Amino acid sequence: MSGQRVGVFGETGLEAAIEAAGGEPVDGEATDVAFVVAAGDRAVSDIAAEAGPEAAPVLPVGETKGIRAVPQDRLEQAVADALAGTARTERHPVVTAAAGEETTTAVFDVALMAAEPAQISEFSVRTQETAVSQFRADGLVVSTPAGSTGYGRRAGGPTVAAETGVVSVVPVAPFSTASGQWVLPIESVTLTVERDETPVELLADGRREWTVGAATPLSFVVDGQFELLVVDGSRSRF
Repeated sequence: MSGQRVGVFGETGLEAAIEAAGGEPVDGEATDVAFVVAAGDRAVSDIAAEAGPEAAPVLPVGETKGIRAVPQDRLEQAVADALAGTARTERHPVVTAAAGEETTTAVFDVALMAAEPAQISEFSVRTQETAVSQFRADGLVVSTPAGSTGYGRRAGGPTVAAETGVVSVVPVAPFSTASGQWVLPIESVTLTVERDETPVELLADGRREWTVGAATPLSFVVDGQFELLVVDGSRSRF
């Protein structure tokens, strides 16, 4: 159906393709639209942070990693397919990380990293049932399926399939290669900074959020989902 409102997040220059496909582009709108065209990882993260589960379905475009984005030169056809109702839906979790009174939202990954170069800290990983591991490293990254092809994979972690309800938990530059890596249910994971020798920062989807104190548990809950539109022109995420 032509004339439907289509939200636009990210870089400019997408409006012409949306109009050519019969849509009405609306810059920065993520809720009162048929769907949202999002250019890049940051745009997808911003939509989830600002609109949460109220966000319209997202059609990612460009060099977005970990989710099935459409090349920009195929955007017009992708928008036409979405407007015609032929797109498929893939669901990804919006994760809230909480430590004490602090909370933040991520769709790709949450990392704990030593704030000073060439410094390491000590971390522990637990589930609701058991202690998983305690190790020294530069940092630690928890990646959703959408984020598991990004920083987590560069740190040596696995790529996780969508709609599995799990995260990958991967040490960053561990002091010992025997530290391991894990795939765990999202809401079972608790991380703790075990020593306060050096400040440790929390980063959510690459955004620096706060300094995490030693012995303050960091937990995760699924705070809704965002719907990703997949069309014939969408890239594979693997």
